[in-house]
Amino acid sequence: MNRPAARLLLALYQPDIAQNAGAMLRTCACLGVDAAIIEPAGFRIGDSRFRRAGLDYLDAVSVARHDSWDRFETWRKASGRRLALLTTKGETALWDFGFRAHDILLVGRESAGAPDEVAAAADARLRIPIRPPLRSLNVGIAAAIALVEALRQIDGLP
Repeated sequence: MNRPAARLLLALYQPDIAQNAGAMLRTCACLGVDAAIIEPAGFRIGDSRFRRAGLDYLDAVSVARHDSWDRFETWRKASGRRLALLTTKGETALWDFGFRAHDILLVGRESAGAPDEVAAAADARLRIPIRPPLRSLNVGIAAAIALVEALRQIDGLP
């Protein structure tokens, strides 16, 4: 199958829960979105919990691994791609952001989100509005919501 050189990508910043990461990669496979894992992860990529959550779908998704945030950023800047961070501290509602086909949607660690240096590097900091006083959605659920919105906007839904 011919694929474009670059397409929407979901990047996981130092994920620390294997099951969430596996489920997010499974979502990427189902939606036709590429993925990246920014190390260090809190588990081995071969972890049985990661593989169980991703099932056999992990073979159907393109996953790049980056040794560090700095290496990921070097790659991203060289590729000229925008970075949109999903964060509870985002100043822009997800629905108000205009996605492009080659954007990178970044999610932070389940336990700590993304550090200030990562947030500062993002071209946009997006939040999914939820009812107060609740704090946040599960990172995998948030990623799925954001991916579907991005794909809807760029007419990329399967």
